[in-house]
This record gives sequence, C-alpha cells and structure tokens, in this order.
Amino acid sequence: MGASGESVLDVALNNGIQLQHNCGGVCGCSTCHVYIERGADELPEISDKEEDFIDRAINPRLTSRLACQCVLPNQALEIVVTVPTQSFLGH
Repeated sequence: MGASGESVLDVALNNGIQLQHNCGGVCGCSTCHVYIERGADELPEISDKEEDFIDRAINPRLTSRLACQCVLPNQALEIVVTVPTQSFLGH
C-alpha cells in the first residue's frame, strides 16, 4: 500500500519488492519497467521522455509504464502492477 505522492517504484521498494532502478528513479533508463494491469487511468499521463525509455524496455506492452513515473494520486484507489522478469542489466 502506498501514500499519495509516492511512485509505484517507492511503494515497491518500501514493501520489499526488488525492482531495478539503475538511474535512481529519475526517468533516465528503462529498468523500472512494469505493466499496469488496473488503475492506469488514475496515474499521470505518460510523458514523451517516459515513452522513449519504454520503447527500449524488454517486451513493452500497451500497459507498460516506468514505475518511477507512476505517482499515486490523492485519492485512495487500487492499482495492480506486474513486474516483468528482470534478468538483465538494463539501459
């Protein structure tokens, strides 16, 4: 569970879920790539920069986002995220 203003990356790390983030979570790589299964409409719109990095991710999908860029809104909601296999060094 996460608090308003936290990113999906923050929530994962705070809950012991290992999620790569080579750039430190500043939208400078594609290593925190995740699939948003539910709640995508509640997240901030994807930026051009984020979209460029998602294009470099392994197996991107229409539901792909960078966890560092998915900031939780003020209201309580359920966001379901799948972390793809992370057996790579990333870009």
